Amino acid sequence: MDEFLFGLAVATLLFTTVVFLTFWNANRRMPRIRDMDLPPDDWPAPTVSIIVAARNEERHVEDAVNTLLEIDYPAVDLLVVDDRSTDSTGAILDRLSARDERVNVVHIAELPAGWLGKNHALQFGSERAAGEYLLFTDADIMFESSMLRRSVFYAQSEGIDHLTAAPDTRVPGFFLNSFVATFTIFFSAYFRPWKASDPRSKCFVGIGAFNLVRRDVYEAIDGHRPIAMRPDDDVKLGKLIKMNGYRQQFVLGLDTLTVPWYGSIGELIVGLEKNAFAATDYRLSLVIFGTSVMLIANVWPFLGVFATGGWTRWLNLTTSLILISCCWNSARNLKQSGLCGLGFPVAVLMFIYIQWRSTLLVLTRRGIRWRDTFYPIDELRANRI
Repeated sequence: MDEFLFGLAVATLLFTTVVFLTFWNANRRMPRIRDMDLPPDDWPAPTVSIIVAARNEERHVEDAVNTLLEIDYPAVDLLVVDDRSTDSTGAILDRLSARDERVNVVHIAELPAGWLGKNHALQFGSERAAGEYLLFTDADIMFESSMLRRSVFYAQSEGIDHLTAAPDTRVPGFFLNSFVATFTIFFSAYFRPWKASDPRSKCFVGIGAFNLVRRDVYEAIDGHRPIAMRPDDDVKLGKLIKMNGYRQQFVLGLDTLTVPWYGSIGELIVGLEKNAFAATDYRLSLVIFGTSVMLIANVWPFLGVFATGGWTRWLNLTTSLILISCCWNSARNLKQSGLCGLGFPVAVLMFIYIQWRSTLLVLTRRGIRWRDTFYPIDELRANRI
């Protein structure tokens, strides 16, 4: 047993070191919207249609729409699709539209069969948009005024068909911030977004906060129809675009794009229940494998510091410090306190709990109940790309 634990400690240390160096190097080279050039005054800006899907977003939708109205882009139209909201979202949007004619609001009363609500709302909005570029964004995203000019100019100059950006994620409290930093690490490890721009790589990515797509590309992939029943519509939109041979780029929207994410751990747990199992394409085997790797590689080293001795203990301690450093680096990149790195092992256990909760709920309910609508698991599983 001692030899096994020593070998495990060596393997975990090597694996963790490689991952840390990969993330550190990739993040250092990642483009940031705030660093992109502003276009010249005589730039013929292509038209952009901003499409927002909103359902029961009364907490943030007014602030989000107001930031969209402050965007200094010269050729933009804004379409907000109210997807069967049961709170005051619709009334808020109507008031904003009455105050400012640039806010075009469409209310959806019924959801057609074979569609998730958000995906249908985005498709519905795209069919009523006229822009050369379509920007799909969520109803709680706050925009800095110049970020659209910078990003569209960058996409056009670089010949990018799909530009997607990660936002600043704002949450209260130590453990939620630790979770966000840890979630970013796992998301990066799973999708390797820095490889999305490589045409030789199969890696793809998409972020619901900011998916900027050339209109002709969106129409060529048949829009959201191929992913009508995907809860992870943002990343699957990215996959559709990449698998059809179009150019894709992931950038960081720090200081230019902000989302006030979940306000409590309870909201976080409920909020991710529709996505966690979907991310594995509803494969129980992948859930078992993934969470086992997390326990062995990300939790055991911390326990091993106390449960082992000699060189094995020192190896586990070194691995634990590297994991904390990785989370510290992730937190600092997200403009959080580096101390959030200390919460890494707890955040990993939270992640595992959320993954298994989502899995078991979907399997026992035989589907997903999300925002008052039930989506059967057979239909969800059938929509695989």
